[in-house]
Amino acid sequence: MKIWGDKHRGNPVRVAVFLEEKGVDIPFEPVDLLKGEHKTAAFLAKNPSALVPVLELDDGTYIAETMAICRYLERQYPDPPLMGRSPLEEAVIEMWQRRVELEFYAAARAVFRHSVPALQALEPVQVAAWAELNSPRVLSAMEMFEPQLAQHRFLAGDEFTVADITAVMPLQMIKALGIEVPEDCPSVARWRKAIFARPCVVSVLHPSQP
Repeated sequence: MKIWGDKHRGNPVRVAVFLEEKGVDIPFEPVDLLKGEHKTAAFLAKNPSALVPVLELDDGTYIAETMAICRYLERQYPDPPLMGRSPLEEAVIEMWQRRVELEFYAAARAVFRHSVPALQALEPVQVAAWAELNSPRVLSAMEMFEPQLAQHRFLAGDEFTVADITAVMPLQMIKALGIEVPEDCPSVARWRKAIFARPCVVSVLHPSQP
């Protein structure tokens, strides 16, 4: 079993953090997106959507889409549970995971991909206006998170879950873009600090640190 994608960049980071939190070691096979390796015939045979990550099973089965991969791994390695123990927990975690994905990650990605010149290889037509339109959405998402995080340690409750893992990349993106957490969101600032200090996140984002 192996995972196609660079574990330190992009969506593969989510799977890498998920595995680190569980203490599971699955090798990653880097795919250089800037060089177009995800568009080669060999890679398209694994995932016709030309996206990473892709989980390759020992029997030759390929599973694409980050959450589909995480759901498979959750069943294979259930402890610690990152997607819920009961139907209610599963539903609440998935609710917050989708909010992060649709409201926060999507907006941060749009700003990042359409405003960073080095990413022109991935967005040949960078639309500055699209980046500007999505900047307020990034702030709105954090404002939506604030009441929840004022009452709980993490997004879906008091335990670290896949909802928090989905937030790792947009938090990293806005940090690189210099977008600050709104002053009226102290709980978001506290949560962001906790996320970046979590060992599973540190080991993926900063592999050279002890």
